[in-house]
Amino acid sequence: MDIDSPDKSARIRALNDSFRRTFVGGVVHITAGVEALCPEVRAEILERVRTFERFTHENDPHDEHDLGSFVIGNSSFLWKIDYYDREMKHGSEDPDDPEKTTRVLTIMLSEEY
Repeated sequence: MDIDSPDKSARIRALNDSFRRTFVGGVVHITAGVEALCPEVRAEILERVRTFERFTHENDPHDEHDLGSFVIGNSSFLWKIDYYDREMKHGSEDPDDPEKTTRVLTIMLSEEY
């Protein structure tokens, strides 16, 4: 199967959406900048990541739902899903196969990117 096939993108998108909405099925990291915020703001950030749906061709050209950004108050935030092998030593060769892939969701202040 072609690595960029619509079926492959659809499987990756479904896995990414499930992980992002539930935080189950991978590893979630928040950066030091997000950790330093008050608990109420951190809770709002996590909720915004879980409910993010503003995907467009410009911010999601591969239609895999692996990146998003939003603003809370005067701060801009970014979340990104990366794909690693199960041992988390290398990038995953097959991100649409959850048996071969560990998803890592990083949530950060945009300035930390």
